[in-house]
Amino acid sequence: MTQLVFLPGLAADAAMWQQQLEAMPAHLHAVVSDVHSRHASLSEMAAGLLQEHAGELILCGASMGGMLAMEVVRQAPQRVKALALLGTSARPETEAMRALREAAINLFEEGRIDEVLQANLPLAFHPGRAEDLLLQQSYLDFVLRAGAQQLIRQNRAVMARADARLHLADVGCPTLVMCGDADQLTPPECSREIAQLIQGAEFVLLRECGHMLTMERPAEVNAALLRWLAGQGLV
Repeated sequence: MTQLVFLPGLAADAAMWQQQLEAMPAHLHAVVSDVHSRHASLSEMAAGLLQEHAGELILCGASMGGMLAMEVVRQAPQRVKALALLGTSARPETEAMRALREAAINLFEEGRIDEVLQANLPLAFHPGRAEDLLLQQSYLDFVLRAGAQQLIRQNRAVMARADARLHLADVGCPTLVMCGDADQLTPPECSREIAQLIQGAEFVLLRECGHMLTMERPAEVNAALLRWLAGQGLV
């Protein structure tokens, strides 16, 4: 049985994939993994996912979930039937971003989660979403559900990630790469780079969209995913 597994971003959960879950055909048995909430590194998350989900997999990961998907296909390329990477990067952590994450971790340890989230909220969405309070609250809700310890552990996992670009040329499954044109956290150049490194990968750029594309542009994301899956004979 082939199963579609959605992989959330850092501190995210099934809420960020809700509208995609509802749009997927039943025969794909779509689920949202939570391995990122139970393991300390991307390699451990990938091994856990492979153990928990038997058979062929269609992986759809966003942000940190995309990094996890790339690690899964590195560990078990024969298990991954198709790969969708949304708003993510294959690059290792930069020193500048490492310093920012360390500062945020210090604040999380002090219990100042709200302060960090409010300061970084504009980076998650397109500027045109500044007045969409319901969307912003949905995002804040699942990050707060994750809590300080998960925020710390998952940030450290992302900080320690390897350079995934080194193995992307070996990816042999159909791949879709998608991002928002105004993504400030993983800019379009990161997605273009992934699409160029994976032979035959398809690249989709969503207009007037930031980092949280599954929530900002659900109809466009769903249409692109379903069209791509149909192109692989999977729907």
